[in-house]
Formats: sequence, structure tokens, C-alpha cells
Amino acid sequence: MVVIYLLLSIVLIILLTARYQVHPFIVLFLVSLFYGLCSGMPLNEIIESVNSGFGDTLGSIGLLIILGVIIGAFLENSGGAYKIADKVLNLTGKKRVPTAMGIIGYFVSIPVFADSAFILLSPLNKSLSKKAKITLSGSAVALALGLTVTHTLVPPTPGPIAAAGILNADLGLVMMLAIPVSAIALVAALIYSTQYVSKTYIDPIPEVDQEEMAARMKKAPGAFKSSLPVFVPIILIVLRSIVNMYEETINAEVANVILFMGEPFIALLIGMFLAFLLPQKLDSSMLSTSGWVGKALKDATSIILITGAGGIFGKVLQNSGIAEMLGQMLSDIDLSIWLPFLLAAAIKTAQGSSTVALITAASIMTPMMETLGFVTEIEKAIVVLAIGAGSSVFSHANDSFFWVVTQLTGMDTKMGYRLFSLGTFVLGLTAATTLFIIYLFIG
Repeated sequence: MVVIYLLLSIVLIILLTARYQVHPFIVLFLVSLFYGLCSGMPLNEIIESVNSGFGDTLGSIGLLIILGVIIGAFLENSGGAYKIADKVLNLTGKKRVPTAMGIIGYFVSIPVFADSAFILLSPLNKSLSKKAKITLSGSAVALALGLTVTHTLVPPTPGPIAAAGILNADLGLVMMLAIPVSAIALVAALIYSTQYVSKTYIDPIPEVDQEEMAARMKKAPGAFKSSLPVFVPIILIVLRSIVNMYEETINAEVANVILFMGEPFIALLIGMFLAFLLPQKLDSSMLSTSGWVGKALKDATSIILITGAGGIFGKVLQNSGIAEMLGQMLSDIDLSIWLPFLLAAAIKTAQGSSTVALITAASIMTPMMETLGFVTEIEKAIVVLAIGAGSSVFSHANDSFFWVVTQLTGMDTKMGYRLFSLGTFVLGLTAATTLFIIYLFIG
């Protein structure tokens, strides 16, 4: 019955947001309560899930959203984003913006959390698409899928590392296999984005016309200076990941400084101050409630509320025990390498978090590895990546990243399912098929 309630909840979310235009925050909040009550969760546990789901989600990415949109506002209004766009377009060509964004996302998401990376790169993506006079849909989905593929497959991203540790897999082998598998999945994602998604038009920056863009370009800072608010935070976060891996070999004082500056919200705070240097002259009106910052914060409000409500839905599902139930159902079926993929996919679809899906699926698979014949080191590595592929399927309303992508690109819920959610399915299925072929050759 809990599976039926889950399906009904998803139908309600799509119906109320897409057809009746009810605000997604209200819908997600009420549907979360509906599912919790119908599934028989204790009332106190529903309340705890609502509080922790909203608080934990916004506690981790709420501040990042705020700082990210402020950086984006200064990049956009100063004209800096367009200068960066000019440089990138000279390198990639006007028709290759989705490819460029997909590749950028692929590398950035290895050390940087996908949600914050999308927020950070979104202004640049919009500027590139606007400058190239193409739809935002293709480049945005390409960026989101590029971020997703390494987030779920490539160490040192936390999820794959955790899964490898639980299954006692060789991390070196996991990384060696992850790179070609994720690269093939990225190619499929780029083809999907350019050939299918790009047929749907979304204006990259509807409020900025060509004349206004040209006027901003005249006063815009250089491309290098404009790129600092974006890439300095990314570099700091990457350095933090490296220090975490090799902390014992680095001077303690240096390590502490890097760990502090590389904390995502500190890195983005530094990026915000660098963004303040972009205008020819920083005016206090830009920082006022009616200026660039005020407008950016108003725009961020809806994104924050919807993301928090998505966290509530995910936490209620997680605490209802549906992930464990689906895992038990699937573990009784011998599906070879497709079992860990389907297991992770079911858990991801049910509760929203890729990291939770990776960890839960790996924990369920651990006692079954010998029985299913996954005993060699390379077989263990393949199972880790099969779980990673499954954890990218199927991003929808209970995933905070779904709401970050749709709200920052202007997609409605129905369009988000049709373009981004379907893209995660293509991505995960391609990775799983590639792994199955590898498994056939080594079996």
C-alpha cells in the first residue's frame, strides 16, 4: 500500500502544480503530510520528519542558494557574465553551448555538491545561451546531467566513496571504471540534451533584451575578473576535498585554513565579495532592498521554500521505511548486475536522495554479494557503479536538485519531468548498460 500511496502522491504533485498551478511549496508540504498519514507513520514521527526535512535541507543548501543568486545578480547586471560568455563561445562555437556546459558540469561536480554547482554556474549558462541565441533548456539540462553523472559515479564524491567502503571494493578500480563509464553516459546525456531537449524553447534571460545586454557589455569588467566570483569558490572547494584526502601529509595550520576557506558557504561568501568588485563603481543602492541584492533575494525566496518542501517530502518518504521495503522486494529476485541498479533506482525514486540511495543499496547488497557471485575485486567495483547508475534514476519532485534545476531555469513541474527527469533516466540506463556489457566480458 505504501507504494500505491507514493504513486498517488506523485500524481497529486504533478496534477496540482501543472494543471491547477498551485504553488509547489504548498503542494509538496501538504502531499508530504498526506503520504505520512496514509502510510501509517506515527504522528510525532511525521512532525519530526517535516521539521528535520525542511531544516536539514535548507541548513545544507539554503545559504548557498542565497549567496549564489547574489553572485549571479552581480555577474548579470555588471555585464561580467556576458564577457565570460564571449570567451567561452569563441572556444566552443555558438552551437556547442550545451556540450560545453555538460563538460563543465562533469568536472565541477566531482568535488562540488551538484545543487550548489548548478546555482553557481546557472548565471554563466544563461548568459552563454542568451549570447548564442539558443534555448536555455538544452544547455541547462546538459549542465544538470553533467553534474549528476559524476555526483553519482565518480569518487571522491561522497556517495560512491561510501558505497565502495560498505561493499569493501577497491577504490582505485572503482575510479578506473567510473571514468569511462561516466564519460559514455555523459555523451548520451549530451546527445539527449541537444537532439531532444533543445526542441523546447526557454528564454535564457527573459527580462534582458539585446539592447540592454549591449549597454551592459560596454561597462562590463574583463572576462578574467568576471570569472573570479565563479571559479575561486570552486577552486577553494576542490582544495578542501584534496586536503580532506591527504590531511595527514599537509601542515596542520595550512590544512585548517584551506578547510575553512573551502567550506562551501565560506567559499561562496568569498565569491560574493569578489562579485562586489565587478561594477565600475560599487554603489550602496546595489546592496539595498530595491537594488541588485534585494531583487536577487526576492528571487531566491521561492527557490528556497520549494527546495525546503522537497526536503520534507524526501524525509517523510525516507522515515516511512519505503526504501527498505522496496529493497527487500527486489533482493529476492536474481537479476545479475541489474539487481543493484534497480535496487538503487527504486530507493532513489522513492525518497529523492542519490547519496541515501547509494548507501542504502550498498548496505542491502553487502550480505548478498557472495550468493549472487560478485566476489572478485572488479565485480565489486562494477556493483558499486551499478548502484551509482541506479542512484541517478529517477530525479523528480522529492529530489531537491529537481527543484533547483526547474526553478532556476523557469521550467514548470510538467516540463521538468519531461526534460530533466527523463534525462536522468537516459543517463542512468546508459551507465548501467555499459556496465552490463563490461560484466559480460569479464564473466
